[in-house]
Amino acid sequence: MKQLRPHLDESTYVELVREAQEKDCYKMFGLYDNGRIVAVTGFMPMITLYNGRFIWVCDLVTDQNYRSKNYGKKLLTYVHKWAKANGYKLISLSSGLQRTDAHRFYEEKMEYIKTSYVFLKRLK
Repeated sequence: MKQLRPHLDESTYVELVREAQEKDCYKMFGLYDNGRIVAVTGFMPMITLYNGRFIWVCDLVTDQNYRSKNYGKKLLTYVHKWAKANGYKLISLSSGLQRTDAHRFYEEKMEYIKTSYVFLKRLK
């Protein structure tokens, strides 16, 4: 997760995960290769007027030393199955503009459709 969220120190990361689990039903799953975590996903149910009830994939990362081994596909497919089993028909996510390899993965391998830009404003 540190590769995806380098701005978080360990204590802040743990605090945010716990709070998200308690308040937002955030779920986290990982894949292991020879006893080492090589890929992680985090997602949660959401409701918006645009999407209705859906699953928001907050985090999906494969360790840079283990990419191109279908770990991301396996995790995202697991999220799809979890969503379907729990009555969700839509999954959404955002991805940083600089992550062109991830965009290709979402669009070409996972058949996601690019529908919008995500905007952010930091309040002072």
